[in-house]
Amino acid sequence: MYKGIEVIGIDHGWSYMKTISHVFVTGVEEIATEPAFTKNLLEFGGKFYKIGGTRLEVQDVKTKNDNFFLLTLAAIAKELKSRGKREAKVYLAVGLPLTRFGQERADFIRYLTARRNVKYQFEKEEYRIEVLNAFVFPQCYAAVADKLSTYKRKVLVVDIGSWTIDMMPVVDEEPDEPRCSTLQRGLITCMRSINEQCVRQLNGEVDESDIQAVMRMERSGLNGDYTRIIENEVRTFMGQIYHSIREHGYNLQTTPLIFVGGGAVVMKNYGPIQQGNVTYNLDIKANARGYEYLTYTALRQMRR
Repeated sequence: MYKGIEVIGIDHGWSYMKTISHVFVTGVEEIATEPAFTKNLLEFGGKFYKIGGTRLEVQDVKTKNDNFFLLTLAAIAKELKSRGKREAKVYLAVGLPLTRFGQERADFIRYLTARRNVKYQFEKEEYRIEVLNAFVFPQCYAAVADKLSTYKRKVLVVDIGSWTIDMMPVVDEEPDEPRCSTLQRGLITCMRSINEQCVRQLNGEVDESDIQAVMRMERSGLNGDYTRIIENEVRTFMGQIYHSIREHGYNLQTTPLIFVGGGAVVMKNYGPIQQGNVTYNLDIKANARGYEYLTYTALRQMRR
């Protein structure tokens, strides 16, 4: 890229924000006065915001308020710091669910580029950015875009995210767009059903971070009864995903399946099918990396 210009890929998930270098909770909360601690502190427009913590409640779209713009500023700051910079002209590389891409793309671009020149502080360090443009791509596709040439004649890519599950068939290295589908039933839905069962059986809820630890088969500190409920519900949920794949006309025994997204590791840990035609991309940042790859490709084509 030209000097001073950065392409920054950001995956705006409802549970986690991801760049190619960072992952943090999709949470933002305004603080009335300047706080004592500066970790994950964003200062913009004369106001203070704590980034991370408790995730935002899911809404129909991400452009209803400034929350995802503020999270974008935090993501840019984190990524620029990793690159040794605090000032840059920026191309944003982002994504939307497959089947909502056409409907929401223009609004998302307007939302992210409405303020072109932005000065703000993150963790008490000043950042100055000029947003040159935003490139938007279909999530799921982005996670595998640089690998399409290595796939067999026909594969099904399944992106299990926080709020949506995208299913993208790839035939002869090209997405079969008419058969792409998006289910409004991601891991947040699973966590809600887990807590419903915890309340019903044990009269208590579990923090989402503890549920996610069990999903990743990490130590959670929960007692056996809660862990048992979580594991049973997760296995049921993963089975339902396979059922949805079957309902969409795919033979689970013969179709090569590639799971991507944050839920890929959960499917690997708890999925009911473990066989040769099922593989997993466990890189939670795969979409963010793909957005950058696709943006660099688009910019090279524009300059020819």
